[in-house]
Amino acid sequence: MLHPRRDSQAAVDAVLGWATSRGIEVLGLTEELNRLDCAAVGVTAAELGSRSDLLVSLGGDGTMLRAMRLADGQKAPVLGVNLGKLGFLAEVDVPDLPAALSAIDEHAFTIEPRLAVDAQLGDRTITAFNDVAVVRVPGDGGAIVAVRVAGHEFVSYAADAVIVATPTGSTAYSFSAGGPITSPAVEALLVTPAAPHSAYSRGVVLSVHDTVTLEMLPTSGRLAVEVDGEVAGYVGPGDCIELRARPSAAQVVRLGMTTFYQRARRKLRLTDSAEIPPASSGGS
Repeated sequence: MLHPRRDSQAAVDAVLGWATSRGIEVLGLTEELNRLDCAAVGVTAAELGSRSDLLVSLGGDGTMLRAMRLADGQKAPVLGVNLGKLGFLAEVDVPDLPAALSAIDEHAFTIEPRLAVDAQLGDRTITAFNDVAVVRVPGDGGAIVAVRVAGHEFVSYAADAVIVATPTGSTAYSFSAGGPITSPAVEALLVTPAAPHSAYSRGVVLSVHDTVTLEMLPTSGRLAVEVDGEVAGYVGPGDCIELRARPSAAQVVRLGMTTFYQRARRKLRLTDSAEIPPASSGGS
């Protein structure tokens, strides 16, 4: 799977060169392969997900999320190859790609399960691996939202947005809104208000075994429903969105090169308190 704009030719050539020497067939989305001159076999998105033994994402975290959606419910794990800025999900850079593929071929890797959240929006079920958010539409009023857990009232927010994130999405929109960094090994849903203007402004961490419902209260404005950053529809007062967590929906390949905590520290540029001397902080 290719990033829509970045130059992926060198990475594609590395995959094809490695695969050709081993007699392995390489598949790709037909519409993406049309941008390149390569010998991969063009298939549909459904075929790519069902026929692959390994999905290789060439791009950044956004491309990885697309690959994870294709891998949802399929056997193939996803290997992330970084083509630009350092991301959380990518495991290797292009120069390391042939060695990484050889390690996977020799079963010298581990699998990191990733949780998804399914949102019932009208008669549609939409899956997110990062987050589902209800976001104010400028000029239409704020997000006045009640959060119900397992059918019971829990907390209500008045905010610019209310975000329900997976651990994967904890370092994206939720983090920007003040939510916690959460290891992907944790199975939980994070509910975080963005720019809250209500008395209660703290986020909450919920069990994956409970159904979460977002109810747009009568004083709420018209809200956009964003699923992994893309607008999937709109809701208004009286509407509800039911959310269900689905553990191990996709699998990410890890080769032991870095840990989640190392990636988080670098990507988010986490720094220690100025009151802590560098020698005693344990940082790098």
